[in-house]
Amino acid sequence: MTSPTSPLPEVRFVAPLPGLEELTRFALVRLDETGTLFSLQSLEAEGVRLVVLAPGALFPSYAPEVEEDDVDGLGLESAEDALLLVVVTPGRSLADSTANLMAPIVVHATSGRAAQVVLAGTDHPLRAPLLEAVAA
Repeated sequence: MTSPTSPLPEVRFVAPLPGLEELTRFALVRLDETGTLFSLQSLEAEGVRLVVLAPGALFPSYAPEVEEDDVDGLGLESAEDALLLVVVTPGRSLADSTANLMAPIVVHATSGRAAQVVLAGTDHPLRAPLLEAVAA
């Protein structure tokens, strides 16, 4: 996942993220000691970044089923090949911050290939409150 020009793990989206259609290369930067909170920083446009988190710590029962086409497109052979991240929308406080559980980002842990997938036919929320997850 590391490019020769970047010491940070590189993530390459196989399909652009909504609203960031011209950007496909991002550096994955750890923001905490536990490996739960990250930043996806664009390698193509200065100042563009997304806050993402590994959902297991805050949403332990979150286990989305990814469509076979998405699995094949990323070259995933098993669940262990995948790093699952959800996009956080930071608010003014933790009480105002949410996580998008409806459209997680799936990253092939070895190759760095990634896609944001929409979970069709599920009741996962687009804006799951982080405060409720922390309190649980």
